[in-house]
Parts: sequence; structure tokens; C-alpha cells
Amino acid sequence: MSLGIGIVGCGMVADFHARAIAELRGAKLIGGYSRNPKSTAAFAKRSSCEAFATLDQLLAHARIDAVAICTPSGAHAESAMAAAKAGKHVIVEKPLEVTLKRCDAIIEACRKNNVVLSTIFPSRFHRASQLLKAAVDAGRFGKLALGSAYVKWFRTQEYYDSKEWRGTQTLDGGGALMNQAIHSVDLLLWLMGPIAAVAASTATLAHQRIEVEDCAAATLKFASGALGSIEATTAAYPGWLKRIEICGSTGSAVLEEESLVRWEFSKMTAGDRRIVAEMASLTKTGGGASDPAAIGHHGHREQYRDILNAIRTGNSPLIDGPTARLSVETILAIYQSARTGRRVSLPK
Repeated sequence: MSLGIGIVGCGMVADFHARAIAELRGAKLIGGYSRNPKSTAAFAKRSSCEAFATLDQLLAHARIDAVAICTPSGAHAESAMAAAKAGKHVIVEKPLEVTLKRCDAIIEACRKNNVVLSTIFPSRFHRASQLLKAAVDAGRFGKLALGSAYVKWFRTQEYYDSKEWRGTQTLDGGGALMNQAIHSVDLLLWLMGPIAAVAASTATLAHQRIEVEDCAAATLKFASGALGSIEATTAAYPGWLKRIEICGSTGSAVLEEESLVRWEFSKMTAGDRRIVAEMASLTKTGGGASDPAAIGHHGHREQYRDILNAIRTGNSPLIDGPTARLSVETILAIYQSARTGRRVSLPK
């Protein structure tokens, strides 16, 4: 029997979810709801599903087993907690929420009601990301020395002006870091392990009428002793592919969007040479570098597959609530450092 899914928030991001669900056996999109009836009706028509007039109607639907929250970031908690209380599994778009208090409220509501919670970070499910993670876990890099993330994207002023919540502290929770670069922050934590301390600066340099940063730079010290950096902006025309660099005493690699563009170890194997050839043959895409609508939905599809498996087996998904909380905690520490001018230590 297919797992029924409802979507709350019927904008562009909801379309990614709908496409992913449509390509999965064992999952069916039942319907959507947003506060704007016209948006709800348009989404239902595009996705061939039901339009719900209220959140309560969606949550009361007997065929809906899980709810995907695709509202603005700072509005995740209310819908997620209501879904958990209704006994529905909860899938939340990144970030989990914009404050740790609201993240913890979602996590506790899902724990209390014994439902699965997962936050969408599709970059973890790309083949190149998983190859990189496997190499790290196998010790191929030797002593990890440097781990860095670079997200130098471009967003027009019209992008921020198009929705009243964009660029606001309350509903976006932050700018280039919390909105765009959080995918790479999550990947960096997954690959390098927890961060012990950060020192950072942020600025709003190229956009008007926003409350959040469009440029950020942070230096990192990981709990392992390795060092690193995060750079993020939405002011880099025309926008470059996001980039992760991992360097160690016996190997180094560079992940650019969904492709490994450097893969070098002191002892190269036949498998390494196959990976290099495979990655060289991939068609390069621009991802979300200049157009958020250009992001593919295949990562969402594979993450949904993981979530469905967790629901059916009773296991935790790869990205559960506490895991998703870590990227928010890291970004908030970077904001604190930028605000105070001081190095900030993260909890162990």
C-alpha cells in the first residue's frame, strides 16, 4: 500500500517534492495546502492532487500518513508540530527551523508522538557526495587537515522583492548562510565531523531592503583538530557551482555541485580511476547558482526513498531531527561571532 503524503506550502519548493514523490513506487501525493487559496489550487492542478482549504482538513485526511512542510523557514514549527500531534510523520524542508528553540520544539513533538522526522538535504544523496563520505569513513584521506565549503551564488534584487518574507529575520532566519549555503554546511559537518569553534564576519553589500546577510566568511576549527572555512554569498555574479574541498595527509578531493572534479590519493586504485572517468563524463549543471528553480529534484527523490524506508522499518532516516539541528546550530554560532566580533565555541 502506498504511503500517502500531504504538502503544506504550495510554492516552488513544493513542486520539487511533488516531482520526487511522483517518481517513487510506494508513495502517493494526496494533496496540498497553503494560506493562499490561489496557490493551493494552482499546485493541485499542476500536481494532479487535492486542494485542501485548511491545514486541519489536510491533517484529518485518513489517507495522509506523512506531511512535508514547505513553508518559509521561520514558519516550519507550527505546521510540523500540528502534523506530529495528528500522528503524521514529518518531513521538513531545510532548515529544520531558524532558532534552536523552535528546532527543539519540533524534535520533541515528533518524539512525543512517535513519528519519524526528517529534514530535506538532498545533496547528501548525490552519488558523488556518497563516494566522498565513503572515502572519508574508510580513512583514505589520512589525517584530515582542511575542510571548506564555498557557495558563491547570485540572486537579483527582484528575487528578494518577489516575496515579502524573503530576506527577513523572522521568516528567512538569515541570508546566504541560512537560506542558500546550509546544504553545504550540512555536507561539511557530515564529512568532517562536528565543529568546535568559529570566527566570522557577515555583511549586506549588494542588496537593499533585506534584514539578512548577502555575504559571509567564517574560519573553522573542527573537533578533530582540522581547520576549515565557509564562504557564502548571493552577490557573486553570475553565480558559481557550490564547492566542497577536503584535504588530508594521504588524499584530497573537490566536490563541485554533483561532480568530483579532483580525486587524488597517495595510493590510487583501479576503483579511483573508474570514479575519475565516471565524474569526467557527467554533464555539468548550474544547480541553484543563479536560478533557484533550476535545482533538480532527483536528490529529493532519493531522500524520500530513505524516509519511506525509515517509516516502514522503524529505523531513523539518514537526516533525523538532531542531525538537521546541527547545521542550524553552526550557522547561528557564525552569526553570533559576526555580531560580537568574537570567536564562538560550539557545545561538545
